[in-house]
Amino acid sequence: MTTPLTPSDQPSEPSASGSGAPSHPASPAPAHGAHGAGRHGTGPGLRAELRDAAVITGALTAAGALLGALWVWLAPRVQMVLIGNAVYPKNSESEEAIGADGTFVLIGLGAGMVTAVVVFCFRRAAGVPVVLALAVGGLIGSWLGWRFGVFLGPDTDIAASAREAGERVTFDGPLELGAKGALLAWPVAAMVTQLVLTGLFRPRDPEPDDLPYATGQPAAAQHQPPREAGPMAEGP
Repeated sequence: MTTPLTPSDQPSEPSASGSGAPSHPASPAPAHGAHGAGRHGTGPGLRAELRDAAVITGALTAAGALLGALWVWLAPRVQMVLIGNAVYPKNSESEEAIGADGTFVLIGLGAGMVTAVVVFCFRRAAGVPVVLALAVGGLIGSWLGWRFGVFLGPDTDIAASAREAGERVTFDGPLELGAKGALLAWPVAAMVTQLVLTGLFRPRDPEPDDLPYATGQPAAAQHQPPREAGPMAEGP
């Protein structure tokens, strides 16, 4: 004679409506490569950033020679004349001296915008070292362009040029940069252009609503309410 099993002794069987704790689909474990991309795949490492910054600084420094050549070619000349034992500007109200500074500023602004666009095309995810390289390289390039332009321009020895030209004969005065603040045109233009391009075209971070899709889990599984436990199946 066997004793009937009580409901607590009978093995529980899952019902059609579900029983026990609510079952949720197990979220797939992210692959090892996904962790690596999240930590190290968002951008180049610091070593790569510093290497690129050094290359950018060197390239902008070398480009300063081109700035100096353009300055000599485009800047207006200051006409001078020897009268007696003194040298005077041919036109006392001439604006050539101011024009030389303005030409240098315009060339620097153009160089800053062009270099920032080129760097952004190759390095959209530019970090702080790259931005600093644009500023430092632009400043060094401006200084080199100034000195190179003075070297390529007319002779800086006004007395020797006057004696060579003769009395009351006009000659070109030296190419000078009166406003040294013009050296900042290139680095300032490069940094502003870089910031504008980054704000307009750099990929943005995903919105909070898109995070479930970014993690590979459906949104319905994230917001699905827990099921209610059904009645226990009783034995005969």
